[in-house]
Amino acid sequence: MIIWWFLPALVLGSLVLTGGLRRYALARQLMDIPNARSSHSVPTPRGGGVAIVVSFLIAVPTLCLAGVLDSATALALFGAGAWVALVGFLDDHGHIAARWRLLAHFIGAGWVLWLVDGLPVLSVFGLSLDLGVLGYVLGSLYLVWLLNLYNFMDGIDGIASVEAICVCLGGALLYYLLGQPQAMVVPLFLAAAVCGFLFWNFPPARIFMGDAGSGFLGITLGALSLQAAWLDPKLLWAWLILLGVFIVDATWTLMRRLLRGDKVYEAHRSHAYQYASRSCGRHLPVTLVVGAINLFWLLPWACGVAMGTIDGALALAVSYVPLVGLAIRFNAGKQEVKV
Repeated sequence: MIIWWFLPALVLGSLVLTGGLRRYALARQLMDIPNARSSHSVPTPRGGGVAIVVSFLIAVPTLCLAGVLDSATALALFGAGAWVALVGFLDDHGHIAARWRLLAHFIGAGWVLWLVDGLPVLSVFGLSLDLGVLGYVLGSLYLVWLLNLYNFMDGIDGIASVEAICVCLGGALLYYLLGQPQAMVVPLFLAAAVCGFLFWNFPPARIFMGDAGSGFLGITLGALSLQAAWLDPKLLWAWLILLGVFIVDATWTLMRRLLRGDKVYEAHRSHAYQYASRSCGRHLPVTLVVGAINLFWLLPWACGVAMGTIDGALALAVSYVPLVGLAIRFNAGKQEVKV
């Protein structure tokens, strides 16, 4: 039985828990204080993403008991999500050296890949590609990069929440088009958990997500994309298309900073979305444009891939071209001029 009634409970639970976390952060002075690398100007409570984590992790065993999730996938989502969120929570409340955080991220990625049996046979321009053991290596790099880029892209009000909701709703639509209503449930549940948090995080944000929430969303969305690939190999391309805004901005920025010799683990505000928000003078227009790009540009391409009307690799390349153009237009990775 598909327990759709749980969706509004998730939204409400996440909303109430985020409000409680905000009061806790204010009482304990757990605040993000604006500095030269910030994209905000007002001290704001942080750590609200824990509400997403708790709400969704409560739902995972419920879905497993209801027969919606198999035990391996449930363990992958619960174990990796809880582990990455814990590491992020500890980092939010203190500091964990980058090398230890990275090691923890690879442990979480390894857990997911072990339980879902690595990468499935991929379809690349009509050819079947079985990566075998190499799939575990590439899969680990993919999950760790997605986890970290989600952290990097959580820099202005609402953007990480809107991205997650759009990707999850898009993923659910892909399953619907393929006649897989049961597979729709998990991404819809994650979207519901994020919606409750977004009430507090929508521009102007009253609380920030924090590393616990952003890292959790990154590893969870990555795990869901691998689950989709095992259901139908072409869906991996579709999920990569849905995640295109974050993947392109973060990757283009990283490559440009690497070529310049920057310390890429240090905080900065040179992503395209950050330059765009400073150009606008507000976060809201940029966050809304990200949502519009997801729904009106990337989602149709992803649906085309799912329906088999276009090759996945070709659709990804075509759909990413304007995103690269936007990254260049808004100076992604360009070193800021100090004044």
